[in-house]
Amino acid sequence: MNWNKLATAGLFAILNVAAFSTVAHAAAEPAAASVGTVKADPFGALKHVKTGLLDVAYAEVGPADGPVVILLHGWPYDIHSYSEVAPLLAAKGYRVLIPYARGYGDTHFLSDKTVRNGQPAALASDVIDFMDALKIKKAVLGGYDWGARSADIVAALWPERVEALVAVSGYLIGNQAAGKNPLPPKAELQWWYQFYFATDRGEAGYEKNRHDFAKLIWQTASPKWTFDDATFDRSAAALDNPDHVAITIFNYRWRLGIVQGEPQYEALEQRLAKAPSITVPTITMEGDANGAPHPAAEDYAKRFTGKYEYRLINGGIGHNLPQEDPKAFAQAVIDADHL
Repeated sequence: MNWNKLATAGLFAILNVAAFSTVAHAAAEPAAASVGTVKADPFGALKHVKTGLLDVAYAEVGPADGPVVILLHGWPYDIHSYSEVAPLLAAKGYRVLIPYARGYGDTHFLSDKTVRNGQPAALASDVIDFMDALKIKKAVLGGYDWGARSADIVAALWPERVEALVAVSGYLIGNQAAGKNPLPPKAELQWWYQFYFATDRGEAGYEKNRHDFAKLIWQTASPKWTFDDATFDRSAAALDNPDHVAITIFNYRWRLGIVQGEPQYEALEQRLAKAPSITVPTITMEGDANGAPHPAAEDYAKRFTGKYEYRLINGGIGHNLPQEDPKAFAQAVIDADHL
């Protein structure tokens, strides 16, 4: 395959969707959250807050004056991964916030001109903007998949904003240079969708079949999780966001170096390329039946230089650990906060 030709084609496909914005990535003045009209069972009415680039929809559970926990979802999932985790934490006195990431649910860009950028530094910066908008100085962060990556990045680059960290699959900070290195064939096979998304056919296929695609990912990433249609459909509705496909395609093409990120994130990406250590108290977790690509615990343990614990969760637990074993995840959040 001619990757140079593919890279050029992929880049122009992205550029045709939206021109790169040169507007500085600066957080807006803190804004008060207001209750929206969107319903998200079992969270009730979602709230909205305007951040630097986004109108973020989020669920809030627990006492308003409690210590803050921010839970970040992955791809292709949504905030309902935490539908059982949140009340467990709220019962312990935590104020639990669960935002929809850019490209999901009722989170929307404030400007049509903003690049629908899915690079890791942009997603992590959204978390900081979210905290700033709600005037949250420090929080416990928890996440899996894309959410764990964002939580890792925030903990590495802004440790003063993180009380503690819970990250499924551990240290997920990567960079484009590392992404150029080939993996063993078995590992490459697990990344089939990344290569699919590198093509125009893959982008069109995901646009056309996003719900069926997501269900396949759920099944292969959690082969022992017997979720029902109602559970899937509730989360799959979040994928109907008009920016979802563009964000997803950008993310995976960025990893392969087919598209470049925006200039305002370059300094952050350079720091992340050095694989910075995470110093905040951390518990990393892994399900014993995770069918998605993930690093071995022994390969990343040294990246966590503060108080640290690893937990393997048994019982056929797959990639979406918070939804598959909410008690284990909630307990990890509580324990990390007390390391």
